Amino acid sequence: MTVPSPSSSSKGEEVQRLFDTVPGYYDRMNRLMTLGRHQAWCRDVARRAQVPAGGALLDIATGTGVIALEAARRYPDAAVHGVDFSEGMLAGARTKPGADAVTWQFADANALPFDDGTFDAVTHGYLLRNVEDAERVLAEQLRVLRPGGRLVILETCPPRGLLRRPVTLGVKVVVPLLGQLVARDRTSYTYLEESTLGFMSPEQVGEILRRLGFVSVAWDRRFLGTHMIVTAQKP
Repeated sequence: MTVPSPSSSSKGEEVQRLFDTVPGYYDRMNRLMTLGRHQAWCRDVARRAQVPAGGALLDIATGTGVIALEAARRYPDAAVHGVDFSEGMLAGARTKPGADAVTWQFADANALPFDDGTFDAVTHGYLLRNVEDAERVLAEQLRVLRPGGRLVILETCPPRGLLRRPVTLGVKVVVPLLGQLVARDRTSYTYLEESTLGFMSPEQVGEILRRLGFVSVAWDRRFLGTHMIVTAQKP
């Protein structure tokens, strides 16, 4: 999700308030910033979740519900839950075609309102860069997963290698400019540029996952190294 940078003293409350302002242009901006690849990545996240017949999937920070809706289409006999702590984003998700197949719910990623071992898969897109304590949030996801359950993460990450400098320059210029032209919200998309370039690498996310007890940790980089899909499993 893409919001203006909040103050460190009240990050959760500020992020929540700011998310409520973006649903109207959120999907369009994601399409533009990824040159139309965002939907395909969300389909890939749903595919990698590998929900068994009659199973259950939790999509955290569901936003406008792109991943949750893809999961509901792929696993029509599964129970799909989409949770977010922005009522504005949830309201947008509930209006989309197929929304009746998903259970939408207000929830905080730091303290999920579900019992231990409830879900066969947990997914999320662009969650970790917007929380204060990524390790705590990932530990909650481990808790609600069943043994053998899968975690699939879509996130931004800083580019590397020979393309690092030109891609970094492009992100710094293009993302805030698109925010100004399309959303009339340069501040929010300046924050996206900063969080994309300043977030953890796949290796760092993988280290946290292994430390928490996840196994089979793997990742792919996408879009000139600025995005990653990370998978892991609960033993």
